[in-house]
Amino acid sequence: MNDLLKIKTIGQLRAAGYKVLSVKDEVRNNLIDKLRRSETIVPGIVGYDTTVIPELCNAILSRHDFILLGLRGQAKSRILRALPNLLDEYIPIIKGSEINDHPFAPVSKYAVDLVRERSEDVEIEWIGRDQRFGEKLATPDVTIADLIGDIDPIKAAAQRLHYAHEGVIHFGIIPRTNRGIFAINELPDLQPRIQVGLFNVMQERDIQVRGFPIRIPLDVMIVYSANPEDYTNRGNIITPLKDRIGSQIHTHYPRTLDYGITIMKQEAWTRRDGLALSVPHFLYEIIESVAVAARQSEFVDQKSGVSTRLTISCLENLISNAERRAYVGGDKTIVPRICDLFAALAAVTGKIELVYEGEQEGVINVSKGLLGKAIKQVFLKYFPEPYAAMKKGQNPYANIVAWFKNDRKLDISDSMGDDEYAKALQRVDGLRDLVKRHMPAEMMRGHAEMAVGMEFALEALHQNSMLSKDEIDNVRIYSDMINKMFSNISRPEDEEDSDEV
Repeated sequence: MNDLLKIKTIGQLRAAGYKVLSVKDEVRNNLIDKLRRSETIVPGIVGYDTTVIPELCNAILSRHDFILLGLRGQAKSRILRALPNLLDEYIPIIKGSEINDHPFAPVSKYAVDLVRERSEDVEIEWIGRDQRFGEKLATPDVTIADLIGDIDPIKAAAQRLHYAHEGVIHFGIIPRTNRGIFAINELPDLQPRIQVGLFNVMQERDIQVRGFPIRIPLDVMIVYSANPEDYTNRGNIITPLKDRIGSQIHTHYPRTLDYGITIMKQEAWTRRDGLALSVPHFLYEIIESVAVAARQSEFVDQKSGVSTRLTISCLENLISNAERRAYVGGDKTIVPRICDLFAALAAVTGKIELVYEGEQEGVINVSKGLLGKAIKQVFLKYFPEPYAAMKKGQNPYANIVAWFKNDRKLDISDSMGDDEYAKALQRVDGLRDLVKRHMPAEMMRGHAEMAVGMEFALEALHQNSMLSKDEIDNVRIYSDMINKMFSNISRPEDEEDSDEV
């Protein structure tokens, strides 16, 4: 390739025996090479190895234009932006061409006239794969001129050309991506009359501008992304255009908790300035379980979806709340706690769309409910189910619940220093022994991590209705459930007596 890059004219290129493939053949050949070498097709994508990636390969091997169809936060844009990796590192074009003209088969008037005048002496230049990828977010204000092109009156005046002259055309973004890959994100948002303008590009592989009698053939691979049609009322994909798209590939959310956690860790910004970070694994599981619970919740609009960005942002907020505490307390290690999860709910409330019933509940209450359900679910992965254990006469939580009798309470704040936090939790009889018995030793490897595990058990007992909890600002007060219930009962006769008085 380095020797080829030294070639400067069409004649030298032809003498070197260089063969220029169509863009779809080029992508297909490079994909085949990757498959033979067992290389990763789309770097950074997790959980699609047996679903989306094979379908993607099939579409490319079939030389199809294709569409990725799925809810938000399913890596559609990342997949499209990874496609240039399947292009050749460099290709030759006629120097100065606006639409990357093929040296041996030019199509623009500029390049055709240049070859007619100078023949084999026409200069070429080499462009990289990044220059051969175009992308446009479909919005209602996108015009045919943006995508295909239009007459440029300034060019006509400057060059003294008649408006019927081909030289007055200002090419849009698709022709400028000739011999490359062009991606349109959120296709349904493109107005139907603009979608019609893509018919020729998709089928006949040419463009027409303002009724010019000439047609300019293009070599371009067009790919799309879209949410399902019932996701939005803003628009849909018109049937004739859908018919011209070779393959429709459905994306999906992570199908296992481990895949979701891997994506979360990969995408979240977790490296903080100079401070070590220790996140107990069950906190990752709780955050991912929040997203899973949201995707199943009756209060959340399932047509909208719940993006993986929810878990990424939630983890970042979790760490940031712990980081803030570490700076205030002078700690050298950031160790997030259960109480930090509640401080991180700001990352959840803005990323779920609620149905009517959810709006009635309120987004804060829905988010807390999802977090509570996630904590309860992850708790049962490590600890015995409380009520099932009680039925068997083996209640491992009896000492903990008994400690809260006689109006005993435990206050936990996310502003507590590590020592104060651990001492408060160790006051509860049997709590440390319970965690040590059931939580994996590798998760409880340090003093701080053990304290987080103890708070986890305490919060889970509340979620299982074995302990009461009150919240005042950033303080959570755990107390006996039975005493709390009785204290909330107001007898009618007492109210009558008070009225008489």
